[in-house]
Amino acid sequence: MAAPAAPTGSGRRRAVPTPAELASWRSFLRAHSGITKALEVELEVEQRLSLAAYDVLVQLSEAPGHRLRMTELADAVLLSRSGVTRLVDRLERAALVTRSKVADDGRGVSAELTVAGYERLRVAAVTHMRGIREHFADRLDDADLTALERISRKLVP
Repeated sequence: MAAPAAPTGSGRRRAVPTPAELASWRSFLRAHSGITKALEVELEVEQRLSLAAYDVLVQLSEAPGHRLRMTELADAVLLSRSGVTRLVDRLERAALVTRSKVADDGRGVSAELTVAGYERLRVAAVTHMRGIREHFADRLDDADLTALERISRKLVP
């Protein structure tokens, strides 16, 4: 069965993207990949922390009680359940998070940010926020940022 055709600006549907659409898509992917790699390298070099680990610490810091079920955490950081389990294992060994059973669910497990984890996040955030400014925000003017946010909201499922 063929893939559904994408809507066009005029309301017509085509089976494949136009060359301009493909160019835009590829540009988007290159920009995302380049910025993500730069942020990852900076966190690794300066903080000895992966971007995924930083994301886990951020998600936990923003959650009520600094705690999330492992399944919610996996969804929030866009990792598989097994991937988030391995990452939380490493963060737990580093005393940045703890794991505990969910009180009202015998099978549920949650991850919680520790005081050391919060402090590690606070220090690493300096590097990460500087990277966001240098690799992203400083390259765009206010109109670009507004347009990108509007466009990005349309792309979120």
